[in-house]
Amino acid sequence: MNIEVNRINKGICGSPEKYVLETNEIFAFQLRQIAEKIASNIENRPVILLAGPSGSGKTTTAFMLRKMLRELGCNSHALSMDNYFKSLTTEEKELSVLGKMDLESPDRIDKELLNSQIEDIEACRPVEVPKYDFSESRRSEATETLERKKGEAVIFEGIHALNPDVITVQENRLCKLYVSVRTRITTDGIVLNPAKIRILRRMIRDRNFRKRSIEETMNMYHSVELGENKYIMPYKHRSDYDIDTFISYEMSVYRENLLDDLRSMENNSELADVIEVLSDLAPLDSEFVPKDSLIREFIGKGEFKY
Repeated sequence: MNIEVNRINKGICGSPEKYVLETNEIFAFQLRQIAEKIASNIENRPVILLAGPSGSGKTTTAFMLRKMLRELGCNSHALSMDNYFKSLTTEEKELSVLGKMDLESPDRIDKELLNSQIEDIEACRPVEVPKYDFSESRRSEATETLERKKGEAVIFEGIHALNPDVITVQENRLCKLYVSVRTRITTDGIVLNPAKIRILRRMIRDRNFRKRSIEETMNMYHSVELGENKYIMPYKHRSDYDIDTFISYEMSVYRENLLDDLRSMENNSELADVIEVLSDLAPLDSEFVPKDSLIREFIGKGEFKY
């Protein structure tokens, strides 16, 4: 699907409040339909796997799905598979800053612990869920106890959630979702690939929450992209449901946060199309963005706690 910059600008300049609400409802509607189907089969498939590439909005989608399932009478929990990452060594940290560390590799996941806990959760046995500290690139000593009750759902979200080499639990016992940006933005002959929208999301998120500069995020771009093509995209066909997480007003919000910084990096030809699209978009103040919007995952101050 494509959407023109002029169409976005018309919505923002006409009535930003209305346009934002309508856009959010488009995403919520597709997710609500899936939640209803999941709730109807929760006894057979209480564990839900939600996968997607970096910057796809997996975490907020998982929390919104959890909220919708609860509203349908199915108590639910959402867990990030990021918490099952292995800690990075000092050498690995240095390589990651230079973009020379394969941060997307499934080998970063503690597969034995993850699958053991999925089995225990499915059987309603208590588990101690680990926590990962991204600012230090290591697993924290703190854990959180989770004991699923019958009739409850547990959502695991992560880039490798559909990879059969990572998740070894029998497939027919799991419900599987794939989320990503699918819509392209067009202007003056430019068609902005959805991957570029995700890199903007990551730039803001990394700067706000992971102590990385825009340059550092961009340095990791090719490594992340290679990882996605190698470890994520080959398995998206295994999903039961697909979700487009594009929010049509989001780049107008990013414009204020990123445009000047990106212009200072104009020698990077890979950003030329991004800069032109951002320049053509009408700006939108983040105050118009509701706390339950998916893009709050990247700009902060959202309803959901990450």
